[in-house]
Amino acid sequence: MENVIIVGSGCAGLTAAIYAARAKLSPLVLEGRQPGGQLSTTTLVENFPGFPEGIEGPQLIINMHEQAEKFGARFSYAEVTDFDPQNSHVRIKADDEWLETKALIIASGASARWLGLEDEEKLVGHGLTSCATCDGAFYKNVPVCVIGGGDSAAEEALFLTRFASKVYLIHRRDKLRASPIMADRALANPKIEPIWNTVVKQYVTDERGEMQAVLLRDINTNVERELEVACVFVAIGHDPNTKPYVGKLDADTEGYLVAKNLVESKHPGVFIAGDVADRVFKQAITAAGAGCAAALRAEKYLAEVE
Repeated sequence: MENVIIVGSGCAGLTAAIYAARAKLSPLVLEGRQPGGQLSTTTLVENFPGFPEGIEGPQLIINMHEQAEKFGARFSYAEVTDFDPQNSHVRIKADDEWLETKALIIASGASARWLGLEDEEKLVGHGLTSCATCDGAFYKNVPVCVIGGGDSAAEEALFLTRFASKVYLIHRRDKLRASPIMADRALANPKIEPIWNTVVKQYVTDERGEMQAVLLRDINTNVERELEVACVFVAIGHDPNTKPYVGKLDADTEGYLVAKNLVESKHPGVFIAGDVADRVFKQAITAAGAGCAAALRAEKYLAEVE
């Protein structure tokens, strides 16, 4: 019987682990197949408080991991595949083994949707990203492109106009799916140039393996052309990593888990933190804050039931 199991080892999970470990709860952190979450694929992080010169995403994760471990957190690469909320204590199935815990913190994050093109994984952090807020400032006075047509794509494009010399907004349809106010705002910006009825067929890199251009295809004419850009921002949505909890915990229409009082699920002893429930901000610092809150709530819950 575990005191606390934490699912996920991104900013939310590791912050929860630090707080739970300092509370002498000896938490078990199930890291899954991508330890560190989305930060593990990020290069320089400039907006996390306390690092005026910035810090590499993987290094930030390593630091948090070591901090949690120092206080007594334990780690396993096991991946959660099932969740049983029926008993008085919660059960989690990880790598075919059922684990029982008094409190559970779900911090499994969300995964950005990508285009599925060749060498896509290798290019993340080398001119390919899914977060304008994280990486936009690295592309000052150079052309970039945003792929997508919803509110997220419009917001990303508008944010990038603060830095880039030109922002191409590439969409497979002939008008944006974004809300009218967001669409109008984006299309009215002189730095944003929409490219309609077009898909990205291939990423083009330079000799260093950095993004140099994209190969575009007009879906009406099949005409192909290269567009020179320094970075591609993919804004076609995220998928929360919630498969084991579907139908067992409350979720919204997009699959994000729903929490009350920031981190509490409908099931006693089960808490939610980070991008798995955050469809708005998706920042390392907001995930860390939710991880802190979840650990404090779990500590309070355990004190009340024991």
